[in-house]
Amino acid sequence: MSKQHIHIGVEDANRGFKRFAETWRKAEAGNVEQPEIHLNFEDFAMLASILTPKRLELMKILRQHGPLSVRALSKQLKRDYKNVHVDVSALEKADLVQRNEEGLLIAPWDVIDAHVRLVA
Repeated sequence: MSKQHIHIGVEDANRGFKRFAETWRKAEAGNVEQPEIHLNFEDFAMLASILTPKRLELMKILRQHGPLSVRALSKQLKRDYKNVHVDVSALEKADLVQRNEEGLLIAPWDVIDAHVRLVA
C-alpha cells in the first residue's frame, strides 16, 4: 500500500495553474503519472497559521490512534476540548483532517512534504 503524500508550500497562483495545465496536457497525451496532491498558501504567514506545532501533533495523534471524536482527541492530547475543536475546524477547512463515514476525525496523510522558497 502506498503512503498518502501531500505537498504543502507557498506558491504563486500562476505557478500552480501552470503546473496544473502541464499535468493536464500530459494526461491528454496519455502520460498518466502518479497523482500529486498540493496545498499551497499565499505566503508563509498563512501556512504557519494553519500548520502550528499543536496542529501537527494533533494530526500525528490521529495517524497513530485512528479515527477519533474531538472529545477523544482532546483527551489523547491532554488539551482543552474547545481549543482542539478550533484546531480541528481549521485543519478541516484546509482538508488536512477529514471525517469518516461515522463522523470521526482522520488524518489521511502519512507524509506532509512542506516547501518554503527563500528566493523566488
